[in-house]
Amino acid sequence: MAVKKHDIDWELRLGYLIHDVSRLRRSAFDRCMKPLNITRSQWWVLAYLSREDGMTQSELAEQLDIGKVAIGGLIDRLEKSEFLRREPDAADRRVNRVFLEPKGKQLVTDMRKINHRMNARILSGLDDAKLESTTGALVAIKANLLQYLQSDEV
Repeated sequence: MAVKKHDIDWELRLGYLIHDVSRLRRSAFDRCMKPLNITRSQWWVLAYLSREDGMTQSELAEQLDIGKVAIGGLIDRLEKSEFLRREPDAADRRVNRVFLEPKGKQLVTDMRKINHRMNARILSGLDDAKLESTTGALVAIKANLLQYLQSDEV
């Protein structure tokens, strides 16, 4: 079956649009986080730990798609600022688990409040039906991407 030019243009625009929205949202969030004196990499670490406190450094590096050396440096800086702490794993003392400290939990709470205000602004004018439809589509696209990446398909 021949692919129409219209179909290719639409697919290209969708990829660029998803990329641009993601990039712009990160930039907007960075701007919102600036008064908290926290970098994007640092807020990503705290955000992941807020969902799964006690992850190993390796798990955190994998989730953030960064190297073990890079995650070690981020954790060093966040630990020095008393946002988190490392503890040896009970089963394997060569492995470090990372936990949020009270100061880190408070920062995550502040980040969520800022995120809520930012979302209210960037989602203004969109009704619940549009938001649900968009969310459903993005969840399906994410599932398809994860399935593709786990396959041997090229």
